[in-house]
Amino acid sequence: MWHDYVVHLEPEVDRLRAENAELWQLLTMTQQQSAAAQQRIAELEAQVAHLSAAPPVVKPNRQKAVSVPQPRKKRAGEHNTSRKRAQPTRIERHALERCPDCHYRLRGESLDYCREVIELPAPQPVEVIEHQVVKRWCPHCAQWCSPQLDLSGQVFGQGRIGVRVAALVAYLRTTLRLPVRQVQTYLATLHDLHLSVGEIVALAHGVRQQLQGQADQLLAQVRQQPVVHQDETGWRENGRNGYVWATVSDGPQAVRYYEYSPSRSHHVAQRLLGADLRGVLVSDFYAAYNLLPGRHQRCWTHLLRDLHALKEAQAGRAEVLQWARAVRQLYDEAQDWLHTQPAPTPAERCQKYDSLYQSACQLGQRYAFSSQHPCWALAKRLLRHQEELFQFVLVPGLPADNNLAERSIRPLVIMRKISGGTRSKAGSKTRLTLASLLGTWQARHLNPFTECLVALQQPAQATPRASP
Repeated sequence: MWHDYVVHLEPEVDRLRAENAELWQLLTMTQQQSAAAQQRIAELEAQVAHLSAAPPVVKPNRQKAVSVPQPRKKRAGEHNTSRKRAQPTRIERHALERCPDCHYRLRGESLDYCREVIELPAPQPVEVIEHQVVKRWCPHCAQWCSPQLDLSGQVFGQGRIGVRVAALVAYLRTTLRLPVRQVQTYLATLHDLHLSVGEIVALAHGVRQQLQGQADQLLAQVRQQPVVHQDETGWRENGRNGYVWATVSDGPQAVRYYEYSPSRSHHVAQRLLGADLRGVLVSDFYAAYNLLPGRHQRCWTHLLRDLHALKEAQAGRAEVLQWARAVRQLYDEAQDWLHTQPAPTPAERCQKYDSLYQSACQLGQRYAFSSQHPCWALAKRLLRHQEELFQFVLVPGLPADNNLAERSIRPLVIMRKISGGTRSKAGSKTRLTLASLLGTWQARHLNPFTECLVALQQPAQATPRASP
């Protein structure tokens, strides 16, 4: 029995032995491959370490392609705004005679570079000129003869101060708005000229008297302008309240005309503008301008400022805010239309004006008859000036605000705040006449000091020159 069982298991044992031999053979091959792989890994790690320590690879030299040089691209015009060199008034040369290394005498020359330095000359003292009138004897007539000394255009009458000093005083006092004592300090410090306060004031009066003819013609010139701006501000003369009226215009023939009056009534505006005003008057909503004839354009800046104050005071009322925004929208609509229509025809301007006019009337009628409503005052203003709100739509180039007059009168406001006004009628006339003349020259892009000096040297010139 056991013999049969053993005989039966021998084939199975033989099969297992053969399978075991194959497995040992496979294990041996796997171990060999693993050893080869470890060796290869070690070789690769050594190569990586060698490459990381090696110097960078340099590309071989290659012959460059021949390229045709292209002209340098010019910058756009808005970028070519570098400072231009001024015309030199003096040239100083800097050159070496010998070599700094071997001290051998140098030969030949060429300009290396230039450096520009702008400097003021030393302050120049005043020039005291003594005019000696010599008399000589005539044996034939038996009398002494002497020339007639004529210094017109050099001094004022029998005075001793020349017109250059007078023009400088007028420029410092008016354009630069320096007080009298500051002008006195300036002349003494830079020009060694010692003048009293009274003498400086007298010089300003003398300049005004010499140029009064030119100043009187400014008012006639401004009346001929197509657009005239007018405004007024407070002024004190000898401690009493009055007003400075500004009548100005823009353009190549710009005018700045100022005049003092104790009154603020419409009679002053009528007298300044006259009956021959040809252009459009731009002003604020002051009632004195209501009685002036002709075409008017009211200042939208003042109206928008009042609308803003109304919205701030009535921030909780929706109907007030809506009405104020609707009025502002009319102005924005007009400005947008002008910007989008570069060259509208007169018919198109009239059509747009009628549309805006009707809308303004409707907004004004909404609250103009409700005296208890917050919008009542501004609604009445819309109806009162309904024809004077959109003239800038009809007239090409007409501004919708009175900023020109406001800016022109601002220097006088600063003078008033510093000095408190003037102390006499002559002082007011001198101050405003000089402000008119020098302000006109400056508005025409001319040098106020140079023009004042030319006018004093040539009193026959009756009209300020136009800008070139």
